[in-house]
Amino acid sequence: MAELIKDIIDQAKSADRTYLMEHESKAILEELGISTTGSVVARTEEEAVEIFKSLASPVALKVLSPDVVHKSDAGGVKLHLNEENDVRRAYRDIVSSFQGKLVEGISVQKMAPPGIEAIVGVANDPTFGPVLMFGLGGIFVEVLKDVSFRSIPITRSDAQEMIEEIRGYSLLKGSRGHSADIEALKDLLMRISDFVNLEPRIWEMDLNPVFLYPHGCTVVDARIILGEPRASPPAGKEKQDLHDLFYPQSIAVIGASGTPGKLGWNVFTNLVSHKFKGELYPINPRAEEIHGIKAYPRISAVPEPVDVAIILVSAGMTADVVEECCQCGVRYIVVESAGFAELGPEGKKIELQMKEIADRYGVRLLGPNCSGIINTHCSMVQSIGIVDALSQGNIGLVSQAGVCAAGMLWGLRHIMDFGIIATIGNKLDINETDIMEAVSKDENINVICMYLESVKGGRRFIDQARQITMKKPIVVLKSGRTEAGKKAVASHTASLAGNDQIYSAIFRQSGIIRARDYEHMFNLSRAISKQPLPDREGVFIITYAGSLGVIAADAIIDNGMRLSELEEPLKKRLMDLLPDYVCGMNPVDYTFSQDARIVKSTIEIGVDSNDVGSFIVILQAEILDSYVDTLKSIDYKGKPIIACVAGKEFEMPGVIKMEKAGIPVFSTPEQVADALGIMYRHYKRVKQSKKQNF
Repeated sequence: MAELIKDIIDQAKSADRTYLMEHESKAILEELGISTTGSVVARTEEEAVEIFKSLASPVALKVLSPDVVHKSDAGGVKLHLNEENDVRRAYRDIVSSFQGKLVEGISVQKMAPPGIEAIVGVANDPTFGPVLMFGLGGIFVEVLKDVSFRSIPITRSDAQEMIEEIRGYSLLKGSRGHSADIEALKDLLMRISDFVNLEPRIWEMDLNPVFLYPHGCTVVDARIILGEPRASPPAGKEKQDLHDLFYPQSIAVIGASGTPGKLGWNVFTNLVSHKFKGELYPINPRAEEIHGIKAYPRISAVPEPVDVAIILVSAGMTADVVEECCQCGVRYIVVESAGFAELGPEGKKIELQMKEIADRYGVRLLGPNCSGIINTHCSMVQSIGIVDALSQGNIGLVSQAGVCAAGMLWGLRHIMDFGIIATIGNKLDINETDIMEAVSKDENINVICMYLESVKGGRRFIDQARQITMKKPIVVLKSGRTEAGKKAVASHTASLAGNDQIYSAIFRQSGIIRARDYEHMFNLSRAISKQPLPDREGVFIITYAGSLGVIAADAIIDNGMRLSELEEPLKKRLMDLLPDYVCGMNPVDYTFSQDARIVKSTIEIGVDSNDVGSFIVILQAEILDSYVDTLKSIDYKGKPIIACVAGKEFEMPGVIKMEKAGIPVFSTPEQVADALGIMYRHYKRVKQSKKQNF
């Protein structure tokens, strides 16, 4: 099989063709065990008639020409030919229509019985390599754009998800007498994925339409585009544990300053004021000491080994400083300076010099154009912005934008406890995949959230994220969704935003939760970091206002969950607790008689129910303080609770107390329902994936 396919591709390449004609494409598909309508080449009218007779079936005639890619649009396709005279007439029409073009012959093939029309395609993404596409075919492709994507190679579960993801899935399952053989369709997707993964010269593929039947499927039309062999993924550096980048024993700050307001002052002040536990070495040729710590004129003057060097000098000096750091045995370099590839060719040239130097010495480099790393578990704050006191936490934040991550801390530190914040800037060496992998290994981190403008790790990013999300959720905010956003990204960093639809598919394939905006990312991260994932879909709602309870109930249904149903003994317990004017069992509406005691008793009833997987508790802002200690004291037995407080921004002291007690506080019932729905779906995905792996 491999030899025949190789011969077909080699012949096309030797003829300087990048386009395989239909009969060649179908020959390859047939060799892969994929059913097609076939394609027999006729080079004369008489041959076309003989082939028609041998097929004993209505046929289609199609032009075969390296000059014609879109045959139908050019008038090179004739369908439903039932008689010999029809075949002769069609043959002559096609030949006359393409006079002056190179015509290899006319393809004669059986007409396939009608079925559900689908499309299977392959494209080459600059970030993730070959990508598989599936959707409804024929005219539906352009009109509905009802398609799904996955990075190649796919798994069988990926194939299933691709099929279920399209809006037309209900048609494939069965509707009005139509249905598709889902297992046969998955086989087709897997065969195409495996083939493209093994044959690096395949750049594009278009199987459209593919007729789907209750039993089996058939490719009706096919084209394959060739290219230069895809480059193999770059050989990763020798696997290196980045643990000491996050937990260094010593740090040198090159460009440390004793002048308040300068970036070198900010970075060194942060390290000192947060009481970094290791050794600190300020590097400044014009200073004797900074913050009472002896300064050195250059890093080569430091008498002890240095784990991490933070560089804050002008871009033009950076390459020389990197070289000196490497010569002195520095293990990790963090370049917080800006003015590199994000500004144009000259900056890019400096970046390449730094990269060559670091690679030559085997030193890992973070940045440039970043704000370093914060690790609350070793009191290390490298940020270029002054950072106030931080609590040790279990959230790992990876941000491509350094200043953004630091700026968010001013308010978020009151309601979110970060363990690690790592900024990656232009990703000259260490990229988001390296950092994501390292942070995931930290036992202090339970959830990872990421702000990304691009992905540099490609397929490795997918494979690593897929493993990590089985143990720790990853929430990603990806910017550059629009053309305007892409341009803004290009001007901000040295990265390309990429095709947003592909990114969404990659995140689904990896098990990553995609956030809509910053508030959504931090809401989800707060909820996941403070609460367990719900293990069932039933939700118990407790409210002081009926309208908010109704809104919460609607939102729960909209997010694919349902209201829980208490068992009869628990209903009796609840009835004994309810005031006479309250009749609802879920949502439970206490109107304005809801106090901490009654909320606690109601939650404890829900805790005892096998149908309750999570709680929404809608609380009054004006008495929020009164609930904190009581809600904190409850044994929820692994069931998550999220509070909703309308107008919470006007009662932030109470909100902060509630958050510190481990209960997330959101502004609207819709936000709570959205978070619980996402958490439950993530739980189901992980459970299903683990089940498939056993």
